[in-house]
Amino acid sequence: MSKSRKFVLSALLLLSVSATPVLAEKIGLGRPALPEEIDAWDVTVLPDGKGLRPGSGDVTTGEAVFGEKCAACHGEFAEGLDAWPVLAGGQGSLKDRRPVKTIGSYWPHLSTVWDYVHRSMPFGSAQTVSVDETYAIVAFLLYSNGLVEDDFVLSKDNFNEVQLPNNQGFYADDRSEAEYPLFSKEPCMKDCRGPVKVTKRAVELKVTPTDADGKPAGTLPDITGQAPVQQKSEAAEPATATDTASKETPAEAAKTVETASAEGMDHELVEAGKTVFKKCQSCHKIGDGAKNATGPHLNGVVGRVPGTVDGYKYSKAFSKMQSEGEVWDDARLAAFLENPKTFAAGTKMTFAGLKKEHERAALIAYLKSAGK
Repeated sequence: MSKSRKFVLSALLLLSVSATPVLAEKIGLGRPALPEEIDAWDVTVLPDGKGLRPGSGDVTTGEAVFGEKCAACHGEFAEGLDAWPVLAGGQGSLKDRRPVKTIGSYWPHLSTVWDYVHRSMPFGSAQTVSVDETYAIVAFLLYSNGLVEDDFVLSKDNFNEVQLPNNQGFYADDRSEAEYPLFSKEPCMKDCRGPVKVTKRAVELKVTPTDADGKPAGTLPDITGQAPVQQKSEAAEPATATDTASKETPAEAAKTVETASAEGMDHELVEAGKTVFKKCQSCHKIGDGAKNATGPHLNGVVGRVPGTVDGYKYSKAFSKMQSEGEVWDDARLAAFLENPKTFAAGTKMTFAGLKKEHERAALIAYLKSAGK
């Protein structure tokens, strides 16, 4: 071994021996965290309200703050824009094929709302919302979901008094007791299942999709040139006009009346109203199967008493209109659509209104035609 190599090894050995007691001592960096520093990082809020900061905020202030800091993603009515989540509505939809999971329909604890807004919102500028602004935003979201009135003030003192509708919709994860034992047994390797028996077919269950002609979807067209065999019911002599009229069901008769009344409408005006309704559809639904969303469904709104849709919690303004026996006719609808907050002071609807007369007329025509 060369002298230089021996020298290097000796130096490394000496360095390691001399460094050992030094590394065992504290290196003198840092200091204990101060209580206020710990408090600044400890922002978690628990379901029982532990961790809440003192403060308060009302619905009106929350509407303004939400419009400034949240509406760009979640919409002015908390209806959600583009791919951003909707925050209001959806009550009663959790069993639907496409449930609407919002603060009012799905979230179990109000503390989660407060904590998330204060900790992580707005997107890209987290923790820029003050404590009082957070209370105000949460108050506005409660109002948007019909859970509080428009004069509600949320604070640390009354926070636990607010219970979200789905607070009993969750349960503790019990898979370790309920499911894991089922998968921890010795696996079956032979004769594990009995004989398979087909009891139903897709055609019988009516789950096979069909084309416009009633045949199973994807059926190849007949290229033989032969006419299809006509069934007996098709080959029978056509019924006379009298017979057809006598066999018409009440539902078909009603449909005929609706069609006749629709023929008297200005179809161009109705189509224009359909376009105008796009300004409303984020909060209101209309047509077959329409349900309440952020706002009530609008089926049959023309001629209806305000504030009478089942399952929707209206503001005091609409309750007053209902008690006074008012009815949504063309004139009242036009006045409301022009300036909702002036016509019904205290309404939940924060929409600015339709200032153009032709837009209001078109929308009312569309509501009449689509909301049967």
